[in-house]
Amino acid sequence: MIKNSTQEKSRKQDLPVLYDAFLNLKNREECAAFLRDLCTLAELKAMSERLAVARMVAKDISYRDISEATGASTTTVTRVAHWYHHGMGGYGTALSRMFKK
Repeated sequence: MIKNSTQEKSRKQDLPVLYDAFLNLKNREECAAFLRDLCTLAELKAMSERLAVARMVAKDISYRDISEATGASTTTVTRVAHWYHHGMGGYGTALSRMFKK
């Protein structure tokens, strides 16, 4: 199926709105309520698992140990590690601000 260029443009415009929605939340409770409305429990679990994996990758823990500790597959650990090391820096920024090293 060929994607409609209007739909693609709309989707690109939706992302900044989503980012702004997060930036306008005032506290953990508001964020939790928004995420619960926005995401399924499985999606929330997957995101929290990825963040836990990224935190352990940042500490240079072996991928196998990360997989065992978090329950994440080694594929997920490898993927998160790739984005931690070669992505846009989002994991590093978030982790450095959340957990002072």
